[in-house]
Amino acid sequence: MTSAIKELSKPLQLYEEYINTRKQTELLCNPLAIEDYCLQAITETSPVKWHLAHTTWFFETFLLKRELKNYEPYHWSFEQLFNSYYQGVGTPFPREKRHLLSRPTVRDIYNYRRYVDNEMKQLLHRCNPSSISYNDILFRTELGLNHEQQHQELLLTDLKYNLFQNPLYPAYEEISDPTHNETPMLEFIELPGGEHTVGYQGHAFAFDNEIPAHKVFLPPYRLASRLVTNGDYLEFIEDGGYQTPALWLADGWDCIQRHQWQAPLYWKKMEGDFFEYTLAGLRPLDLNLPVTHISFYEADAYARWTNCRLPSEFEWEAAASTTQKNGNFLESGHYHPQAARLSNGIQQLFGDTWEWTSSSYQAYPGFQTFSGEVGEYNGKFMCNQIVLRGGSCVSPRSHIRASYRNFFYPHHRWQFSGIRLVMN
Repeated sequence: MTSAIKELSKPLQLYEEYINTRKQTELLCNPLAIEDYCLQAITETSPVKWHLAHTTWFFETFLLKRELKNYEPYHWSFEQLFNSYYQGVGTPFPREKRHLLSRPTVRDIYNYRRYVDNEMKQLLHRCNPSSISYNDILFRTELGLNHEQQHQELLLTDLKYNLFQNPLYPAYEEISDPTHNETPMLEFIELPGGEHTVGYQGHAFAFDNEIPAHKVFLPPYRLASRLVTNGDYLEFIEDGGYQTPALWLADGWDCIQRHQWQAPLYWKKMEGDFFEYTLAGLRPLDLNLPVTHISFYEADAYARWTNCRLPSEFEWEAAASTTQKNGNFLESGHYHPQAARLSNGIQQLFGDTWEWTSSSYQAYPGFQTFSGEVGEYNGKFMCNQIVLRGGSCVSPRSHIRASYRNFFYPHHRWQFSGIRLVMN
């Protein structure tokens, strides 16, 4: 195939990826009742309906309005209603009030998606390598698809928190538990130190916060062979971990006192036994599964209790860069972390839970934001947040790589976040 034909086929291949990604988002909504679409329990979570509209707004705002002459927006008000935080394109509707948007209706939002999908088809089918905006159209489309994959994960994590507020503990979907054996013993695998290259080094899409690749020096370290389990974490609770100030960072101790945390989010004690709320409803706590929905403060305190620490993001990446991306992702349909297998070596680096690191979210040397309005995507959040690595049980598999950097504030725990230990 000549290079010219390859260039002509790129937009068509990207359109196929576009259709598949958009369909996947809507498939996640199939189990929902119409009443579920508007739930928003806290500012940090968004209604399902808003996720469906915002991902569509992204393509309309950063591609269709920009590239199609005489493009007619679906509705004049959507520019504000479904903007998240892009101040450069207008003033967003207040985040904490998204649940008040009973109109436009869910049906309107699906019609909006169809409208934009049809216009994106026209754009990509007419996209010509000779056009001055050819590369920009391809890049922004791919950015939009990765953005939608992020919102597929957010849709489920937000929905889980919102449903949890209901005392009926409703299930998003009836999901059968996979069978698993007893948890393998936690071991520490020796990894070499020395000079390592970190950051994205390929030629496909990567976010701006993953580049440029650069050298780091790591002392030798020993990384835990698996994630910390519910059973492991229960021992910390029963040993008075939440009542021992010496284990906690000062901000962490203030946080657990203020919120009266005594266990991970979604753990509920009933008649002396712990249960855990999952997207399949309330279930007895399975001691073999990875502990999840914990804050950085809790992860750090647990690590201190074990006389270990959390890995730096570069220690994690050095280990993950030589590991296959096998794991429990969104595509498995479990929507919950699964138990480690009885096997040798390091496992669960990808999928199951995002792994807290000890690294603050900062720019790499030589970092540059994306050009134009999408430059607000990542760089503006590089303050007071902690890096997490590896993806989770609700991350799309194709979305995650060893260099991928997620980030949240240290008190956040509604995401599928867990713990991996390291020893020097």
